[in-house]
Amino acid sequence: EPDVTIVSGLKDVVVSEGDDVTFRCQVSHENARDVEWKLQDVALQNNEMNEISVEKGKIHTLTLRKVTEQDIGTVTFRVGPHTSTA
Repeated sequence: EPDVTIVSGLKDVVVSEGDDVTFRCQVSHENARDVEWKLQDVALQNNEMNEISVEKGKIHTLTLRKVTEQDIGTVTFRVGPHTSTA
């Protein structure tokens, strides 16, 4: 299995309370496994508040819906041993 690396990392975002915010991270290979999103070191699951998806096979996206002050913190994308934070 090829070593999947991060080609384009996360970017810092400033957003107003109540808005949605999307983070994108591009990886080197399609169908990457061992992928994880975290907010403030808490693993995120795909649900009504967090939309986790993959576009074009390589662009992993995380959308946080209707953010609140409690959502302030570091977002981390990890694939295998590689991480990107914003």
